[in-house]
Amino acid sequence: MLTWIGLIAAWHALASLTSALLLWIDKRRARAGGRRIPESRLHLVELAGGWPGSLWARRRLRHKTAKRPYRVTFGLIVSLHLILWAVAIGLAVSGRL
Repeated sequence: MLTWIGLIAAWHALASLTSALLLWIDKRRARAGGRRIPESRLHLVELAGGWPGSLWARRRLRHKTAKRPYRVTFGLIVSLHLILWAVAIGLAVSGRL
């Protein structure tokens, strides 16, 4: 049986895979001059938990690394997730979760 941590980890893994795939597709479309994936959609998947996959893909593909507005929004999403994880872990350790 999966615990809530296992379910959250599985969700993050799926969202990260989706995020990395979307960035790969966007990179290919950018090179080919095709229709791009909107940044708002990329950020939505990151916000849903896919930021680790996005972080990996951005560095691996060298995609979306120079655009400052994208990086700022991405940084805010990562910060929000880290804060939420810290609060959740704190509550779990204290027995209130």
